Amino acid sequence: MSMNPLLHFQFEIPFHEIRAEHIEPAITTLVERARATIESIAADPSPRTYDNTLLALDQSTEPLEWAMGIVSHLEAVSTHEALRKAYNAVQPIVAEFYASIPLHAGLWRALQAYAKSSEAAELDPTRTRYLRKLVDDFRRNGADLTPERKQRLADIDVELANVTTRFAQHALDSTNAWELVITDESRLAGLPESARAAAEQSAKDRGLSGWRFSLAAPSVLPLLTHADDGSLREEVYRAYSTRATLGDQDNRPLIVEILRLRAERAHLLGFANFADLVLEDRMASRGQHARTFVADLRARCEAAFERENQALLEFRRSLEGPAAPPLASWDVAYYVEKQRKAIYDFDDEALRPYFALERVLEGLFEIAGRLYGVRIEPNTELPTWHDSVRTYDLLDDDGSVLGSFYVDMFPRDVKRDGAWMHGLVSGIDLGDRVEPHLGLICGNLTPPVGDRPALLRHREVETLFHEFGHLMHHCLSRCPVRALSGARVAWDFVELPSQIMENWCWHREAVDLFARHIETGDAIPDRLFDALRRARSYRAANAMMRQLGFADVDLALHIDYQSDRDGDPLTYALRIMQPYAPAPFFDGYAMIASFTHLFARPVGYASGYYSYKWAEVLDADAFTRFEQEGILSRRVGLEFRREVLARGDSRDPMELYRAFMGRAPDVEPLLRRFAIHEPA
Repeated sequence: MSMNPLLHFQFEIPFHEIRAEHIEPAITTLVERARATIESIAADPSPRTYDNTLLALDQSTEPLEWAMGIVSHLEAVSTHEALRKAYNAVQPIVAEFYASIPLHAGLWRALQAYAKSSEAAELDPTRTRYLRKLVDDFRRNGADLTPERKQRLADIDVELANVTTRFAQHALDSTNAWELVITDESRLAGLPESARAAAEQSAKDRGLSGWRFSLAAPSVLPLLTHADDGSLREEVYRAYSTRATLGDQDNRPLIVEILRLRAERAHLLGFANFADLVLEDRMASRGQHARTFVADLRARCEAAFERENQALLEFRRSLEGPAAPPLASWDVAYYVEKQRKAIYDFDDEALRPYFALERVLEGLFEIAGRLYGVRIEPNTELPTWHDSVRTYDLLDDDGSVLGSFYVDMFPRDVKRDGAWMHGLVSGIDLGDRVEPHLGLICGNLTPPVGDRPALLRHREVETLFHEFGHLMHHCLSRCPVRALSGARVAWDFVELPSQIMENWCWHREAVDLFARHIETGDAIPDRLFDALRRARSYRAANAMMRQLGFADVDLALHIDYQSDRDGDPLTYALRIMQPYAPAPFFDGYAMIASFTHLFARPVGYASGYYSYKWAEVLDADAFTRFEQEGILSRRVGLEFRREVLARGDSRDPMELYRAFMGRAPDVEPLLRRFAIHEPA
């Protein structure tokens, strides 16, 4: 047991030493240790102090959080049967333990006693906020329930941990189970050379001839966007949109069970619905407030949405004649790309040679340095979980180490879809110094083919910048309380640091730092860059409506849905999402069956998908300061670092926003950014 690497907290995580057989004994031991620590905190006869109550509680779970964070990360990026089995075995143990903390009567009494103490009245604002949030969190998680209700709440949390884990694994397995191998090259007509080469390489890697396509985003998107063969687009679109709906991987019953458990949890705690429970400590505060926000944005862009879709249909008929049929779902991306080229003389594929991943990373780091006064250097000593993972140190302008991080950007069969940031170690502000942070960003970007580097689409560059923004939020934190540090903020505020970073992908002064032609070294030509900029607002109302549709169905599922009344959740969701879609969905459309944002964790983005648009309002408004005072202004960048990135959750999010902007947020900059205006 002494050799188990998960039992010994260390900054340089020995990923190369961690094996599946380490997981159960380590996590079980760490849960027992944490439980014993909590018992000792509750039983301590000494007068209540910050150190023996709040600080002790914060520290009690740190080793377990560290180890479980590593295990869940490995299950997301390097899963295999033994690891998954071990992960599934410890999930309920960990869920039950965390659920038991606010239900511990002795600990609740200790916390209440400290809250009434004279020392608590003298706490600094950050620790006062921590105390208040902790008391509220205990109440919101059942501290005042009867013993019977406490037990039911604990059971629900264990069940949710189990069923959401199964949902995520079904989504991954069903994605990996599908492949399409094409041997007739004529079916690839219209497909860019980059996509053909990647598909050919994928086939060769598996000993196949022809071109192999999967449901990973870098494989699916080029097919739907460029393939001339409509039947091919339909086949791929249907496969992608019905993942996790068949056989042992069918997520439909799991969705019903997750929604039932979440609703029961909310009702046990005295809330009308799960959305009200989740949003009580977020900026929106209640489900209905989030709904009003979504409805307001929908009303502002609905007319533009209809105009865009009518224009796309007319464009198709200008190419194919007035008898051309209405657009099907699998036609939209294809004709959108053609229309965009026709209007703006712009081909997204023409930008790929300018976005080599290595150069993009260098430019991203340069931008961060200019804005935030940091320096990023490679660190080849950190062990990794895969040989394609890059490792770096983050240094402050005085040379002090702020932290380290990993970059894992390419898809693998053992890695889940999407992109994300994860904080592995949260350092705290000790006054004279800040402990180093450790984090990572993961994605599924276009991989290199042969001896050519990875060449990205502009949207993939945005994704990289987005996740790096989350990473800066984690790594630039200067908070004295671990539970309030970094990205541990209200869910509808957490996307501000990530989404604001995307803006530097759209301004010449910043883009020229990383966009250079892979062969000539030239910057993007003015004609191409101007077309990119003009095309940013192309079909912006559709992009807005798509996100609002996800937000609407999320809130409906967690406020209104009842399985005995509303039936199949996929049919229910389809009905809600249809008004937000540019073309009719086919019968059986099942996007939510693989919607991991909502169903892969006990909470995650459930009842919080509106946060993306909420934070986009904040980001568009906040970025106006950079536009007015300098895109790469060190002064504004340092203010954003000091007032937002460094603060974590030490103050109310609206206070942080006002400290940076000097006022409340305004929705108009978002509408101006995308040229979305209500009709006169």
